[in-house]
Amino acid sequence: MLSVGLQVLLGAGFFMFGYMKFTSPKMVEGFNHFGLPQWFRVITGLFEWVGAIAIIAGIWYTPLVIWAGLWLAIIMFFAMLTHIRAKDPVASLKMPGLLFAFSLLVVILNI
Repeated sequence: MLSVGLQVLLGAGFFMFGYMKFTSPKMVEGFNHFGLPQWFRVITGLFEWVGAIAIIAGIWYTPLVIWAGLWLAIIMFFAMLTHIRAKDPVASLKMPGLLFAFSLLVVILNI
């Protein structure tokens, strides 16, 4: 039951964050701040949507949730590295760190 709740939370969260990659001027500014091209923002949003769909679908097909959790954890690992590389404040690691941990927790709960 805990896993299903986390899957729904992660699915909704990553769908929202992916959507923001396409619509939010703050995301455009953020990718500029990180020195990343804007096409990478679009790809990142698509990757987040793929992960969101897969982690929700994993509620009904357990092997998929393991791959989705790993997929999302990898995305968040690189998000944390990006913040570190940009010398952002430690507080900027909270959200990607939390999403990284929750993604791995879903994997562990479904092994």
